[in-house]
Amino acid sequence: MTLIEDLKWRELHADCTDLDALSKRLEEGPLTLYCGFDPTGDTLHVGHLMGQLTLRRFQLAGHRPLALAGGATGMVGDPSGKSDERNLLTREQLTHNVSSIKKQLARLLDFDCAENPAQLVDNADWTAPLSFLDFLRDVGKHFSVSAMMAKDSVKSRMEGESGISYTEFSYQLLQAYDFHHLRESHQCELQIGGSDQWGNITAGTDLIRKKTGSTAWGWTFPLITKADGTKFGKTEGGAVWLDPEKTSPYKFYQFFINTEDAKVVEYLKKFTFLSRAEIEEFEVHHLENPHRREAHKALAREVTRIVHGQDALDAAIKASEILFGAEIGETSEETFKDVVGEVPTKEITASQLEADGNTLIELLVHSGLCPSKGQARKDIQGGGIYVNNVKSPDITRAITSSDLLFGKYLLLRKGKRSYTVLKLS
Repeated sequence: MTLIEDLKWRELHADCTDLDALSKRLEEGPLTLYCGFDPTGDTLHVGHLMGQLTLRRFQLAGHRPLALAGGATGMVGDPSGKSDERNLLTREQLTHNVSSIKKQLARLLDFDCAENPAQLVDNADWTAPLSFLDFLRDVGKHFSVSAMMAKDSVKSRMEGESGISYTEFSYQLLQAYDFHHLRESHQCELQIGGSDQWGNITAGTDLIRKKTGSTAWGWTFPLITKADGTKFGKTEGGAVWLDPEKTSPYKFYQFFINTEDAKVVEYLKKFTFLSRAEIEEFEVHHLENPHRREAHKALAREVTRIVHGQDALDAAIKASEILFGAEIGETSEETFKDVVGEVPTKEITASQLEADGNTLIELLVHSGLCPSKGQARKDIQGGGIYVNNVKSPDITRAITSSDLLFGKYLLLRKGKRSYTVLKLS
């Protein structure tokens, strides 16, 4: 299967400026391609994965990927897919963001391989020296206003209530100039991006053709959505970030575990490097036994490993298993904190814990797992109470500081799924 065939099978093809010509060019040997992102924050989110993972697919096929950080365009803001003007960032903010994001990119792309290492480029490096008059003369003269206004990203904003500023209107010229510059300086022949970038990408191929007559291609992939058509990558707590300090590997893992059944096979194709045979096997299992969630587990496992590494994946799986009743064993405190963040937590003082007559029954009532001492006694005798995921059938059991995990936590469970953590204050 060729790279193009694989991308199509994975549903990563929305449009291409000249698919036949690009296919022939790829058969001739490696090319350089790029995908851009505006560093509006100091971390990427799961919505950025599609572009970077597609770059990685090209890299694995022998091509050379450029990850373009919009240190200049990020100061303007891309109107594509936006209903309102972005907040403008300072150069200092953007520099910090680019530096932080490079660490995340290093997990997605190979910057150290000998044959075709990835490279991070920043469009501020070649845009900053340009004067406004030079830009108008060398770039602006190649674009008609009518053609610019016909772009979907511009039309949708002009038809909206807030309209579009000249600043954002000019964004497509800046992105077009990026492609032109990379074509000249890095022999970059292909730009890839989401389908909402089609207008910006074709502005670049047009500029390259008009200024130099060189060949260049654009490739877009469909935007990722949920089954109901809403935007992918959001939870009740907000965006799902690639930075483990903002979205823990456990919560990242859970995000993909909780993928809708209707989308799990599609996401396996788009977000993992599993082979077609492996994915089709998961698809069969998913259709035959959806309750086993084998496809969901494979998806969460593969994406978490790509973004956070094997150790973080192991910790995320361990935290998940604890919430399904597994023994805590050698779990680290960092992993257990993920458990604490997922279940109700109540504080308890050392004096409360060490008070005379303080038993498991008292703590079950204090935790809220049981409404009364009588109910707590029945639940214990019925074998439904667990302390640190170990069954505790003794109604006289006293709880002491020696029972605390990491010297501060006590995990109480009633039945299969009702948890409370008592935390020493």
